[in-house]
Amino acid sequence: MNEPINVRLARIYQLSGPEEARRAYDEWAASYDDDTLQDLGYIAPQLAGEQLARALLDLGPARPVVLDAGCGTGLAGAELTAAAARLGLELGGIDGVDLSPGMLEQARRRGVYRSLSTGDLTRPLELPDDSYDALICTGTLTGGHVGPAAFAEFIRLVRPGGVIVASVHSAVWEDGGYRAELDRLFAAGLAERRSVEERPYHVKGGISCRLCVLRVPSPHA
Repeated sequence: MNEPINVRLARIYQLSGPEEARRAYDEWAASYDDDTLQDLGYIAPQLAGEQLARALLDLGPARPVVLDAGCGTGLAGAELTAAAARLGLELGGIDGVDLSPGMLEQARRRGVYRSLSTGDLTRPLELPDDSYDALICTGTLTGGHVGPAAFAEFIRLVRPGGVIVASVHSAVWEDGGYRAELDRLFAAGLAERRSVEERPYHVKGGISCRLCVLRVPSPHA
């Protein structure tokens, strides 16, 4: 389907569930990078990748293993890989999970992932607790997509002391319950707030996001 990017986004932000989302993103996969990077100035993956690389350099561990949740075509994985290389940080591997096989095929072509698999972030993933040293998520916490409960699943998947970096589209930050959910997690001691900042999301449209950096508490902390 050849449609203007604003029309496509309006449709994407009104998705009704995982099956509709899978079809929509399979259909979009081939042109997704051009549409978002060139037409929208989509910068969230770059900002998140740089933020996570810096956090991992500060916090450790050596050769961290990262999950890219809702990896899409692999933009965040590629940006994280590049940022880590600039900082001299050696990654132990990046695994990607996404609802859309079409998007995963595009991600596979980048050659930056240790593994890629399908998964529905509206439900618990079939992965053990504490599977990763860090998690990155961009472009997924927005209208018509996963929802704020995903943060609890992210915390489950990241080991104590690990880091989570996620972008939340500003349009859903308050009304979508993301701010309230993060406040709840912080108050319950289930996550530590390292930073939550308003940052650019789509530069060409003047759209922002909240770039959230969380640390999973250590038992002895």
